[in-house]
Amino acid sequence: MADAEKSDWECAIERARAYAPFLARALDRQPDLATLLANGDQDAVFEWVRLQGVHEDTGIALRRERLGLATALAIGDLVGALPLYKVVAKLTGFADDALDRAIRTAISERTGDDNPSGFIALALGKQGAGELNYSSDIDPIFLYDPDTITRRSSDDPAEAAQRYARRILELLSQGTAEGYVLRVDLRLRPASEISPLVVPRARALAHYQSEALAWERAAFIRARAAAGDLAAGNAFLTAIRPFIWRSHLDFGALEEIRALTARIRDSYEGAERPGPGFDVKKGRGGIREVEFFAQTHQLIHGGRDPWLRVRGTRTALDVLAESERIGEDEARVLGEGYDRLRVIEHRLQMMNDRQTHTLPDGDALDSVAQLDGLADGAALVSELEALTERTGAIYDGLIGAATSQQAMPTPLPKRDPLAARFETWRDGRYQSLRSPQALAAFDAIAPVLAQGFAKADDPERALTRWESLLSRAPSAINLFHLLRAEPALLTRLLDTLTLAPTLSDELARRPELLDAMLDNDALELPGVVTQIAARFEASAKREDYEALLDAIRSETGELRFTLGVQMIEGLADPLSISSALSRVAEAALELAVRAAHNEFAKVHGWIVDSELLVVGLGRLGGGALTHASDLDIIYLFTGDTSAQSNGERPLSTSAYYNRLASRVSAALSVPTAQGALYEVDTRLRPQGKQGPLAVSCEAFAKYQREAAWTWEHMALARARVLVGSDEARAQLDAIMAEVLQRPRDGETVRKRVTDMRSDMARHKQPRGLLDVKLQRGGLVDAEFAVHFLQLRDGPELGDKHPAALDPDLGTAIPALIRAGLLPPDFKPAYDLMTRLLVAARLLAPGGKEPPACAQPALAKACQASDYDTLLQDLTQARQRVAGVWSTILGQSIA
Repeated sequence: MADAEKSDWECAIERARAYAPFLARALDRQPDLATLLANGDQDAVFEWVRLQGVHEDTGIALRRERLGLATALAIGDLVGALPLYKVVAKLTGFADDALDRAIRTAISERTGDDNPSGFIALALGKQGAGELNYSSDIDPIFLYDPDTITRRSSDDPAEAAQRYARRILELLSQGTAEGYVLRVDLRLRPASEISPLVVPRARALAHYQSEALAWERAAFIRARAAAGDLAAGNAFLTAIRPFIWRSHLDFGALEEIRALTARIRDSYEGAERPGPGFDVKKGRGGIREVEFFAQTHQLIHGGRDPWLRVRGTRTALDVLAESERIGEDEARVLGEGYDRLRVIEHRLQMMNDRQTHTLPDGDALDSVAQLDGLADGAALVSELEALTERTGAIYDGLIGAATSQQAMPTPLPKRDPLAARFETWRDGRYQSLRSPQALAAFDAIAPVLAQGFAKADDPERALTRWESLLSRAPSAINLFHLLRAEPALLTRLLDTLTLAPTLSDELARRPELLDAMLDNDALELPGVVTQIAARFEASAKREDYEALLDAIRSETGELRFTLGVQMIEGLADPLSISSALSRVAEAALELAVRAAHNEFAKVHGWIVDSELLVVGLGRLGGGALTHASDLDIIYLFTGDTSAQSNGERPLSTSAYYNRLASRVSAALSVPTAQGALYEVDTRLRPQGKQGPLAVSCEAFAKYQREAAWTWEHMALARARVLVGSDEARAQLDAIMAEVLQRPRDGETVRKRVTDMRSDMARHKQPRGLLDVKLQRGGLVDAEFAVHFLQLRDGPELGDKHPAALDPDLGTAIPALIRAGLLPPDFKPAYDLMTRLLVAARLLAPGGKEPPACAQPALAKACQASDYDTLLQDLTQARQRVAGVWSTILGQSIA
């Protein structure tokens, strides 16, 4: 080792001896360790420390190891060789190990077996976060399972658990000639004032599911199984996850944190500003406020975003910034401030090995500063003044400096026409407004709410739908907190209530969807099918069939809702919305098939070398759904049709897959508490309603080749395999491609297509000006023209322009244009009408002209400058399609 490095370690030891009485005594008691530290050999130092923990008496072993570790970490910290994250990690690791050894010792002394089965130690606070400080208490919760706890056969489980707990406390906390190991604080256990030291697992579970207080949620953000029966501890934390991480955006947590902060600040008796008597943990801008800042955002958003469910404070700040819940500058200032405050906290505790956070006065303050390497106490105070001002200002912003926002709002003028309407809501007619807390929250937001309604494009429509929401919501407290905390939400809410009846009805039925309107991530287009399916699975509250179906329904409903909000807010192109709706449906279908098949197989088993395939047709097959689309699907299966399933109640192949297909359709369409998913339409299957629900791929191929009508081949042009193995998909794709690319007589196909369109025109009349599907020159005509070309020219297209046969018409139409079969202006005309179809399903349902308030939103969605321009563009688009129809099919459109 170089002399310069040696001098650094020796200087750190000298500072420790000069300014920290505890460290001076510790170095004197451990001369061999002092020598190793002076040499700066960290590996040798920590091996020496480890060996101190080897002793037949657990209490002695842990005390000696703890003293050695405290000394080694302090000197390594002072010399700068051990950054803060390593110091707290080693302190936490020792605490976990010490707690586990104490548990095993207590059990072994009584039973002769050190198996900790049934005895759980959950770490909360800084131990749970992996951030223990230099002289920290630990705050575990002890739980036991009476059925599995290791005990003498003659011992009552509860008595055994309490006996172990008392012995654990003695092993860790009792002061002896060797010192102590850890101070243990059990006051965070459920109902600590009346509960025993160890709480039965079932009682604790009931507490957190029904009786726990707000601060307990914040405490459990950092909880983990640390010692004892780790598997049981992790299972318990999984069971109470819904208590910790609520599925809705919890702005009530913000009010709870505000109240807690106010109580802490009111009870704080230290100096208000850095200086003697200032508490670096509890003072303004101190450690606790940085932790509360991170935890508050985690509580608000963590139920919806599992990425935020981390334990460490620095890690939480980082992920909050990465997910844009807080600003990068906020995360940096708070993170750097937190680290420095923790270092100063350690310096204070190194002085006398005391759990203190308060700056001393006089020479003692100078000693703390000089131990840290600063000139004197004044330099330390100056640094803390600037640091806590930066962090404190950020935290003040979080709590709204609970003063200004808690002030009484300006009441509505009595003559305001909305005042009387608002007053009627207070008469008890709405359950959501019956509690004093709800009325207080409403009074606080009423003036802002009134302004919002007054500015709405259609105030009466918005008010009526708002009242519907109030009538169905079990509680409106969190809603009012949301509107108060995020004023921008009110504008978005009023747009939803005013412009889109479908969305406002869904919002009234499921008020929790308001959370998604505020969540920026939720207002982005969802990812690929596999990502959406993973989201569905992750949201299931239990690992069973019904829970997964509920999760699929709930998450699908939320995604469809948020895609609708994106539509009316102009946040995404309706073509992208349409594609996203299809990906959502495909993910739901894929999971429903998997879940239904697994459940079905529990009774009927599986059919070897066989599988169910699901083919999407129409807008689903083309990847272009709207909010009102049914799912047009066909069920097929592979394998030996003479086989049987291998379950307790075997079925023939045909019976097996027909019953399974029925299960899948029910999973998708039967309403539950979470609502229904989709209307499932299977009428496009071979032989329609007269045929079986599921047929073999061979029967399907035979039918398509020998018996299918032209309209069925047209439907096949938008067919896509949605569920099935890669091998089965490839085989079915080949069958469908072969059918589509068969040589056909062009005149015969033309006659059948025009006859079908004429028949449709007679029996299905457009429902309004904006019924772009059925209006002549609309989407049906455009799609019929495309399918005619695909069937007439299938063989040549398959060879030279295979993209022209793609089920996605957004891909097929450009390929047909490149092939010279369609004019270039056909694609923009088709896209405009598709945008209008998708947007009108929400803004102009039924194809009728939308109310004046919705016309600008509809025009914006369709990329028109205003509604009149949109109508002009629509007329021109229909004329283009009519011209193409006349040219290709030789028939004029009136």
